[in-house]
Amino acid sequence: MNLETATTPKTDIPVHDDSIGTYSYEEFFEAARRFHGYPAPGLMLGGYMMEEARRHIPEDTIFDAISETSWCLPDAVQMLTFCSVGNGWLKIKNLGVYALSLYDKHTGKGVRIRVDPTKLDAWPEVKSWFYKLKPKKEQDTEKLQDEIRRAGASFCSLETIQMKPEVMGHRSKGGITTCPLCGDAYPGSFGAICRACQGEGPYLERESDQNLKVETLPRGLKSVPISEAVGKTAVHDMTRIEPGVSKGPEFFKDHNFSAGDVCRLQLIGKNHIYVDEGDIPEGEWIHENEAAETFGRIMSGDGIVQEGPPREGKVTLVAGQDGILVSNVDMMTGFNLVPDVMVAARKNGTLVKKGTRLAGTRAIPLYISRNNFSKAVSSLDGAPLFKIAPLRKAKVGLLITGDEVFNGLIEDKFEAIITAKVQALGSEVITTLIEPDNRDSIRDAAKALIEDGCDMIITTAGMSVDPDDVTRHGLMDAGVTDLLYGAPVLPGTMLLLARAGEVQIIGVPACALFFKSTSLDLVLPRMLAGQSLTRKDLTAFADGGYCMECKTCTFPKCPFGK
Repeated sequence: MNLETATTPKTDIPVHDDSIGTYSYEEFFEAARRFHGYPAPGLMLGGYMMEEARRHIPEDTIFDAISETSWCLPDAVQMLTFCSVGNGWLKIKNLGVYALSLYDKHTGKGVRIRVDPTKLDAWPEVKSWFYKLKPKKEQDTEKLQDEIRRAGASFCSLETIQMKPEVMGHRSKGGITTCPLCGDAYPGSFGAICRACQGEGPYLERESDQNLKVETLPRGLKSVPISEAVGKTAVHDMTRIEPGVSKGPEFFKDHNFSAGDVCRLQLIGKNHIYVDEGDIPEGEWIHENEAAETFGRIMSGDGIVQEGPPREGKVTLVAGQDGILVSNVDMMTGFNLVPDVMVAARKNGTLVKKGTRLAGTRAIPLYISRNNFSKAVSSLDGAPLFKIAPLRKAKVGLLITGDEVFNGLIEDKFEAIITAKVQALGSEVITTLIEPDNRDSIRDAAKALIEDGCDMIITTAGMSVDPDDVTRHGLMDAGVTDLLYGAPVLPGTMLLLARAGEVQIIGVPACALFFKSTSLDLVLPRMLAGQSLTRKDLTAFADGGYCMECKTCTFPKCPFGK
């Protein structure tokens, strides 16, 4: 749940009378039966938890509620307060914990109450029910309800909380749009298509799903044997493949077949060809080339260009400049959920050079229906799917730490390694400082690099768990913010990312002295492209973040970081 607990000690719940809010126990028991279907033990307990939490927030507080379970407890809140799932004042964050929070909707201050496992021994039937120690049919329901009635919330603990800002605020759907696939109206913030069409719907099949079935080719498209091909016109590119040698069009669209072409058709495995004799209904069907060209044009953002006209029904997108490929992955998923179309691309975040092929898109059949074509275009939402974020030319300050280097016991190797990586990406190291493993020295050096005009600082070593490794502490003393320490990448787990105002900071672990490619190689290009990496971004590196440690490193032409 998005909340932070304060340091206030947990409160023991006093012995209570058995009323619940304005209800007597019997009245609430019957009300629960009407509202919930039966007076479930969890609902009765939830009533006591709700009232105990309310007693610990100031009177007249306008509060919201969060339930950490979807079982029973939310219904207690809805029975006893104005908070409901429908009005958005009750949120369910299903962490599987029997806990409830009430908090001031303006300040975020409140209380959290939970079932405390350490207090259940005095209530054996409750403990058995809570931990599911015996099957439901073997539970003594009458004894269980009696223990809950006598205990109330006494086996719960309560603590003060402060909600995170993102949890607070009015729930809003945002703008409403129409799904181009199924036609349902839904909040546009959910994506280019509705969540049901994204695969999150609970239905095996709906009658309206028939609208998503793949449509057949147009009736006016005719198949004729190649013996009748002479004088006919090719309606699509025809591919010739020489295994291990080449693949490409043997005939292009609009080619006029001659007698000499019949043999060539046989050599590429063609016994029949499609011909258009003008019978295809105009406007109802879109040729694969026209569809691919339209898709490619809409998908192309800054720094993306098409590699010539469509070939074999496909458009290839290439990088028009050096930089990082930035893809709208959600939009790409939505597009590929539309029948009869596809797009495939290199991994989002890939470092690319000008002219690199990045993606390909096409209509899958020779002709796509106008209906599916329109759905595909609508799923792109009029926005580019791909763009290239260019790398800025950073002024890098290099801070090398370690007593052994500072005192001249060993020769520094880090400066050459880091400088080469920085220069390869078009930036430069303007200042290098070598400091001992002393947090004050590291603090002062970091400040000095900032004063020297560095807009990126890369520190080396001192990132591990030894007592001498104080680089991280020195940077914190220098006032860095947004500090992230540790990444699920091997090698390079003990990576540090931070910021000092507009100055980006990267802490490189000592393993970069040995391994040619580490976590530094994954984050440096993205930071130079202006991307602010979050903890979530770093965790995404886990999938592909285990280096194979090849004898000859081929990074980035390998799976590392992809």
